[in-house]
Amino acid sequence: MINQFDAVLFDLDGTLIDSMWMWHAIDIEYLKRFNLTPPKDLSTAIEGMSYHETAIYFKERFNISDSIEKIKSDWDEMSHDMYCTKVSLKPGVISFLEMLKNKGIKIAIGTSNSYSLAVDVLKAHNIYEYFDTIVTSGMVGQGKPNPDVYLEAAKQINVEPDKCIVFEDVVQGIMAGKNAGMTVVGVFDEASKNTTDEKIRLANYYVENIEEFIEKYCN
Repeated sequence: MINQFDAVLFDLDGTLIDSMWMWHAIDIEYLKRFNLTPPKDLSTAIEGMSYHETAIYFKERFNISDSIEKIKSDWDEMSHDMYCTKVSLKPGVISFLEMLKNKGIKIAIGTSNSYSLAVDVLKAHNIYEYFDTIVTSGMVGQGKPNPDVYLEAAKQINVEPDKCIVFEDVVQGIMAGKNAGMTVVGVFDEASKNTTDEKIRLANYYVENIEEFIEKYCN
């Protein structure tokens, strides 16, 4: 089935790398500086937002006096070492990237994370060179479910949307891929397991991880 597509577009956090637990830990640590505890709906509320949009949300919801740039800078400082040394790749990632390269299929990332952190974690896992482009929601101005991050990635690699397949772990991301007119594979992630049924309903395909996708659709 993968041969039907000219490009594979990936979300990053929760899809390629097992990192959502880390961001939750950082939310707790960051808000603790202001004697606050993350509300139960926080993860759902910020799902799909760009890095910049999330900073605005934190500033407004928690009445933080720091500037948006200061908030993002603090997050970068808090997350960098942990992000590059403590998170792991999801099962099947390297095998799949190798397969795609061998088939001549283009590979891109469409992420809500910051560009610098995305590059650093890909380099830390020695997979940066596989990707033809990396586009962040901050580059296009709107986070997911808006389709712009995936449309821009497809544009940069010169592939029509209907020839792209997207891998996503959250509902807002799946919607972004669908809104872009692309085929979407929903991927399980522990952090969003409570929305599994909705992900299955929205996505064209659903798998536990990329390793399962290889076994089902690439052999």
